[in-house]
Amino acid sequence: MANSVVEIAGVKVAPGQRQTVDIPAALMYTHNPMTLPVHVVNGRRDGPSLVVCAAIHGDEINGVEIIRRLLQMPALRRLSGVLLAVPIVNVFGFTDRSRYLPDRRDLNRSFPGSERGSLAGRIANLFKTEVLDHASHIIDLHTAAIHRDNLPQIRANLDDPVVEAMARAFGTPVMINTPLIEGSLRHTMDKAGVPAITYEAGEALRFQEGAIKAGVSGIIRVMRHLEMIPRSRSRKPAKESNYAANSSSWTRAEQDGIFRAVVPLGAHVRKGQLLGYVSDPFGEREITVDAPFGGIVIGRNNLPLVHEGEALFHIARFDAAGKVARDVEEFNRNLYEEEGWQGEPPIV
Repeated sequence: MANSVVEIAGVKVAPGQRQTVDIPAALMYTHNPMTLPVHVVNGRRDGPSLVVCAAIHGDEINGVEIIRRLLQMPALRRLSGVLLAVPIVNVFGFTDRSRYLPDRRDLNRSFPGSERGSLAGRIANLFKTEVLDHASHIIDLHTAAIHRDNLPQIRANLDDPVVEAMARAFGTPVMINTPLIEGSLRHTMDKAGVPAITYEAGEALRFQEGAIKAGVSGIIRVMRHLEMIPRSRSRKPAKESNYAANSSSWTRAEQDGIFRAVVPLGAHVRKGQLLGYVSDPFGEREITVDAPFGGIVIGRNNLPLVHEGEALFHIARFDAAGKVARDVEEFNRNLYEEEGWQGEPPIV
């Protein structure tokens, strides 16, 4: 069946066409206009409408490069349905290298927003009404917060079978069944009946090749799962090797000091295993950081300077943690053994 015209902010994109649309967002006090850029790829044939967005937190930039690479994919020439790619949702935060908007609000706690609310509420409302309301499916790209690093993982409401199928199709070894937080994009779209998953990988304000490659590959797999693009004839289907964590929690610093980590992301740790140390600069007052339970390290603090109570290691529990760790290791090895991106050298 033939596709229909897509209209974003008054701009019409015909089937078989693609166009970048600048949605007016604000007029800055310098009199410069601020816009929300959306790239519309409208396939010739009918199909799902997938929104892929990044930088809802303005300092989480791996997703910006993921979307750039996604839009170069030759397979998009045979797209069924619509791809709405939004590399920078929080334009204010992105330009300021900040997680937040200028009003210090978290955009991912401001949905669905309102036309007359705070700046965060107005941007959330604009993004929802102009972009998200077109979506049949959503992939939201994130990284860890500043000075932290996340293992590539999917966070989603795995109790919803449609969402779970998307999460498994993405193909990261680790999936976390996370609650729907009031004001978040996922919570708002869940209430609207639109399946959404969150991809978390890497560190804020950094480009990391592994996290980027995993994100591009995962989105392509989801698009094939949704039958938006043809399945690859040259590659064998990926084996089913993703696992849902039973639960997860952070290990925290028991004193102020200088933090030294001794286990990497993706490590399989056992209860009581040494994870790192926190000491004063002379080593006179030193304590160990030990694993409170067994599992996989899915997040880690990268900043050596910590205060008491600060999060250090995010550990997820699994029924077969050893097998998960082996699959994480194979997943990472395959990422870094792949060739550069379509003739481009990898980011190092």
